[in-house]
Amino acid sequence: MDKISIVGLSLGLAAILLGQVLEGGHVSSLLQPTAFLIVIGGTLGAVMLQSPAHVFVGGIKMVKWVFFPPRVDPEQIIEQITQWSHVARKEGLLALEAQIVNIDDPFMRKGLQLLVDGAEPDRLRDVLEVEIGAYEEQMKLAAKVWESAGGYSPTIGILGAVMGLIHVMENLTDPSKLGAGIAVAFVATIYGVGAANLIFLPVAKKLLANIGRLVALREMFLDGLVGIANGDNPRIIESRMQGYIV
Repeated sequence: MDKISIVGLSLGLAAILLGQVLEGGHVSSLLQPTAFLIVIGGTLGAVMLQSPAHVFVGGIKMVKWVFFPPRVDPEQIIEQITQWSHVARKEGLLALEAQIVNIDDPFMRKGLQLLVDGAEPDRLRDVLEVEIGAYEEQMKLAAKVWESAGGYSPTIGILGAVMGLIHVMENLTDPSKLGAGIAVAFVATIYGVGAANLIFLPVAKKLLANIGRLVALREMFLDGLVGIANGDNPRIIESRMQGYIV
């Protein structure tokens, strides 16, 4: 679990609520179902309109990475590649064929299969770089669902504020309704700006950071395979792969 994400979200929300109390306001005044419906519903609709269904669903599913990021273990990959390089130097590339069935990741399984099949190093790199590029693009499209939400929600919040002010103007002769209309107007703006800067945009950045780590892991794996295909010394392969670890 990514504890800093939980702490960051909690701290941001707590700071806003505490500031409201210190200013002499009530937390309950920030709870406006109408404003919430306008901002969240409008933002959701705008994002759904711009995104293909599979991209939108992928972005929603990916949000769990904010608190439970995908497991990345570069040291294990380096150890595995180094072991394969020793086997290849001693017994040849065909000796690695037995390892293919033990690999769960489709990308890594495909890479090892190409290596065993005797693909030239340049050809091996070309094929797997295309896969990495497509994977990165697909993941980034899903993550940008949240980035788009961060762009739309402040504007939807302003729309909610204008709607609230329209309601106020329509009821100038009834002072009892003015307070509720003004509250919706200002709270809608808070919801829009707050959701964008406390949730949507930070979530997008966190997802993009996790995607970057996954892509770097695949690039490191590819570099190791190409080293084996070139017949490089296992120590050189290991040292080069260590350079990917930040």
